[in-house]
Amino acid sequence: MGILDTIKKAGLGAVEAGNPVAILYGNVKSINPLEVIVDQRFTLTEDFLIVPERIRELVPPNELKPGQQLLLLRVQGGNQYVIWDRV
Repeated sequence: MGILDTIKKAGLGAVEAGNPVAILYGNVKSINPLEVIVDQRFTLTEDFLIVPERIRELVPPNELKPGQQLLLLRVQGGNQYVIWDRV
């Protein structure tokens, strides 16, 4: 790896470190399997969602339902999203 590649890699790392988390809104599309539509642009499946225990184990009448709005945190890199809470 040349010096230019090293500088590019360091610069990219600095930019990513400046925005480690993004806050997004999503709507529950379905429960089984869990799917969330984010900003009407794309759909996240369970493979991309981190569901905290407090959300996963909600019992009626507090369980997740299609159409509910969620607050999501996008993990740096954008491959995983944490369901933070219902809105």
